[in-house]
Amino acid sequence: MSVKAHGILRKMRSRLESPVHYSLPLGEQLVPLNEQLGQALRLEFSGQINCVHCGRNTNKSFNQGYCYPCFTTLAQTDSCIIHPEKCHFHNGTCREPEWGERFCMQDHIVYLANSSGVKVGITRSTQIPTRWIDQGAVQALPMVRVRSRLQSGSLEVMFRQHVADKTNWRDMLKRSDHHIDLDAERRQLLETCSRDIDDMTQRFGFHAIQVLSGLETVEIDYPVLEYPTRISSLNFDKNPVVEGTLMGIKGQYLMFDTGVINMRRFGGYNIELSC
Repeated sequence: MSVKAHGILRKMRSRLESPVHYSLPLGEQLVPLNEQLGQALRLEFSGQINCVHCGRNTNKSFNQGYCYPCFTTLAQTDSCIIHPEKCHFHNGTCREPEWGERFCMQDHIVYLANSSGVKVGITRSTQIPTRWIDQGAVQALPMVRVRSRLQSGSLEVMFRQHVADKTNWRDMLKRSDHHIDLDAERRQLLETCSRDIDDMTQRFGFHAIQVLSGLETVEIDYPVLEYPTRISSLNFDKNPVVEGTLMGIKGQYLMFDTGVINMRRFGGYNIELSC
């Protein structure tokens, strides 16, 4: 093996093709991964972690790559990012109002996806289809367009009374061709929640919530040679060397014959890649 790239790890970049095309950012380098399928790959953590926002050295990574000061002060690491229904921008208490204006006060899409089964999710309209790919969805269908993150989170809370809002990552990594009629699921969910949607419209205004129709389900195929029957999780904190034959890529996971690793979890880690 020879060293192909090294540097600070960021989450994998993806492009919707058939199959999805993946690249791994390491420092200033961008390593294409699809061509490594079926080949031996080695990833070694140097022990150094740098904040993905400010770049400072940190002994521990918070929230997928931030140092503690950034974790406690940035709007993008606030609890309302995980719980968008708690967005407090309108109260004037956003940690970074300019950031909130750019990222939260813009159109969001509430969607149905099939990853480990049917789930509801939200994302900025500009993050389609990246968000679906990051979750390992094999199908996705936009359902409602709204004007802010708070509105999308409020709808998600309503919908999740009837459908899951989480992905079982272990099931996601074992599943491949289990397809669902998402349009039928969408129609049923909208009918079930019709009164609640009307109430939301009264709350946020007539033009704030737009129920989408006439859209086709997006089918997503991943570069996988073989899905694991048993999931063994790999972790740079427990073993600085991750290596094996690369059998597939799905979501933000690399799937080796030796186990699987969530690359997004280790943002900011200094990694050397050899193949």
